[in-house]
Amino acid sequence: MNSIILFDGECNFCDASVQFIIQRDQKKQFKFASLQGEAGQKLINKYNSPKNIDSLILLENNKVYYKSTAALRIAKQLKGMWKLLYIFLLVPPKIRDALYDIIAKNRYKWFGKKDSCMLPSPEMRSRFLD
Repeated sequence: MNSIILFDGECNFCDASVQFIIQRDQKKQFKFASLQGEAGQKLINKYNSPKNIDSLILLENNKVYYKSTAALRIAKQLKGMWKLLYIFLLVPPKIRDALYDIIAKNRYKWFGKKDSCMLPSPEMRSRFLD
C-alpha cells in the first residue's frame, strides 16, 4: 500500500511542499489528499484523528504520524540528501514539534493562503485521492 500524505490544500507552503515531494518521490510511493477534501475527511475519520487538525499527516502501514515526525518520515523516502534529515527523529518530539508549530502557525502570514485547493495536472491526477 502507498503511504498517504494529508495536507492543508489552502496553504501555499503546503502546496509547494507537495510539489517538492512529488518531484523527489521517484518510486511514486506517496499519494495525497487535502485535509479539506472528501477523501481527506474520510481518512481523518477512519484513523480517529482530531477533527480540527491542520497539521501534515502521514498514513503509513496503518499508522498515523503528525507534524515533524510525519515530515521526517517523508524526507527519509525522498531522493537525494533529504533522507539525512531522518536523523532528527533523535531530537525529542516536543522540541521538533515546537519548531514545526511555529512554522505552521505562521504559514498563511509568511506564504499566503489559497481560496481553494489546487487542481493537479492530468499526469499528477493519479497521485491524488478523490
